Formats: sequence, structure tokens, C-alpha cells
Amino acid sequence: MCKYKDTTLGIKKIDFNVKRGHMAFFLTDGRIVLVPVSMFPDVKRLTKAQREDYMIMDDQYFSFDALSRIYSVKDVLHY
Repeated sequence: MCKYKDTTLGIKKIDFNVKRGHMAFFLTDGRIVLVPVSMFPDVKRLTKAQREDYMIMDDQYFSFDALSRIYSVKDVLHY
């Protein structure tokens, strides 16, 4: 897991329906982080169906079947 400011963090779930134009990341410590989709241009270009086809790996990384790029929880927290 990611060690960030004395806290161990991971991603439990990603949701695109919490706030328009944003991705909501539900973290293992109970927090929800909203990030504008525009911060991830590759994700922004995906269709709604493609965005829903995501995968979380080891609680630390996420990607989409339609993309070859893998993002980390640090990418979310450093936006």
C-alpha cells in the first residue's frame, strides 16, 4: 500500500457518477477524493462504458481495459 503522510492508502472503488466531470476515488481509509477527469486526458477521451470497465490492482494501481496506461494512487493524490 501507498505510504502517504503517515497513512497507508489504497483504492477500493472508482465512481464517475458522484460529481459531473470528476472521478471519485473511494480510499481504504474511508476518504473519498474527487479528481477532475481533465487531469487524466486519456481517461477523459474514454466513453462512459469504457470508463466503467476499470480494474484496481493491489489497491495501488488502476487502469481501464481500453487503455494501456496504468495509474497509481499517488497520481490521484498529487493532482
